[in-house]
Amino acid sequence: MATKKADIIAVLRERIDEFKVEAHEERVGTVMSVSDGVARLSGLGNAMSQEMIDFGNGVFGVALNLEEETIGVIILGDATGVKAGDTARSTGRILSIPVGEETVGRILDPLGNALDGKGALSTKTLAPVEKVAPGVMTRKSVSVPMHTGIKAIDALIPVGRGQRELIIGDRQTGKTAIAIDTILNQKGENVKCIYVAIGQKESKVAQIMARFEAAGAMDYTTIVLAGASDPAAMQYLAPYAGCAIAEYFMAKGEDVLIVYDDLSKHAWAYREISLLLRRPPGREAYPGDVFYLHSRLLERSARLNEEHGGGSITALPIIETQGGDVSAYIPTNVISITDGQIYLESDLFYRGQRPALNVGLSVSRVGSSAQTKAMKNVAKTLKVDLAQFRELEAFAQFASDLDEATKKQIERGRRAMELMKQKQYSPMSFAKQAIVIFALNNGMLDALPVTAMQKFEEECLRYFESIGASVLKSIVEARDVSGDVKASLESELKKFLSTFTA
Repeated sequence: MATKKADIIAVLRERIDEFKVEAHEERVGTVMSVSDGVARLSGLGNAMSQEMIDFGNGVFGVALNLEEETIGVIILGDATGVKAGDTARSTGRILSIPVGEETVGRILDPLGNALDGKGALSTKTLAPVEKVAPGVMTRKSVSVPMHTGIKAIDALIPVGRGQRELIIGDRQTGKTAIAIDTILNQKGENVKCIYVAIGQKESKVAQIMARFEAAGAMDYTTIVLAGASDPAAMQYLAPYAGCAIAEYFMAKGEDVLIVYDDLSKHAWAYREISLLLRRPPGREAYPGDVFYLHSRLLERSARLNEEHGGGSITALPIIETQGGDVSAYIPTNVISITDGQIYLESDLFYRGQRPALNVGLSVSRVGSSAQTKAMKNVAKTLKVDLAQFRELEAFAQFASDLDEATKKQIERGRRAMELMKQKQYSPMSFAKQAIVIFALNNGMLDALPVTAMQKFEEECLRYFESIGASVLKSIVEARDVSGDVKASLESELKKFLSTFTA
């Protein structure tokens, strides 16, 4: 019995000797009020901007307003569980989301939670949602094309890898259609794609996903969704979360295409948050830092030099205008940040011109440096010709007598406009585009009626896929239409046209 007591005492003494008291510091605050997904907290005076705040029960928020007495926090997710008097804790870390190869083929919310029912992401790699954009010395000039598969864009307003090309126009003019076709065209191009849906209807996103799956595009695409029914805080975070995923692949030396659909709704969500946080409203009730909202996002798109991996992020932001007003506040802001814009006009859309591209207002500041030699050679005069055609067409309505040169230019322009039409979900390789535009610019289609342009294109491409396959292959390999390639292309086109019936 005495031995047992001695043993117990010895064990207790050992445990007491091993016991160490460690002080644990915790920064704690109190929720003073909650309204519309925004909480005001006291007692967290040392909180950092963009710091994550833990409300308990798995609910987190992000500190946006740092005031003298209180801080303003946007609640991420379900805000019903947060009420006045609750305790909130500082986490000491900036909002981060899971990134990695596991994100490919998935639908995620802006916090990295899976929405496709395929289980949680297995990746343990985290990346901050907010990040400083690459500096000037780490960048490389844009010189590699990012083919959209759309004739009118690849020929007239080329997009290069690392570029930021704005898609702008009224609602229901085909903005999303261009972005989707561009993603579909990246199949086999070794480009990762990210589609960020901001404030979109879930049914629309479901249709887009179904289209991606049918075309096999989900094999290289990630969808980040903050739907119309989600809180403004989630819509605000969505594009930054998508960009963080894109930066993971860029850091590995890969090329990424990211679509922000759309930044108008993103600005609306930020305006809502800012007004709830009682920030002073400015023009159109937007806060003073609304320009910085989009500039710090879009500047993260870049093409890195070889020393930094050589990866790139190409951004296609979408902006919705009201009544074709490109001079409104948000459109002008984003136009000034981007490297050009693809402007879609309602009048052209309703006239059956798809894509409804306004050649005069659309521009690519990178220009022909992001084109293949083949496209440069065949399309160098096309943009000027189309712009002149629009002016002449308007003039011709009031003129009774036109000279032959003007008539010829108008007729050529009509054929060009008809040839620039393209069905949705049918992207075209640059070589096929080059063949069609070459035939147009060299006057080979002048004798054909305007109504026969679509038929000509279909049958011509079918011909070059079979009988003229060697010419098509030589264009793909040479990436140019000159010398022997040009001569053989011209010869094959003449052979085809001799048998073609309109």
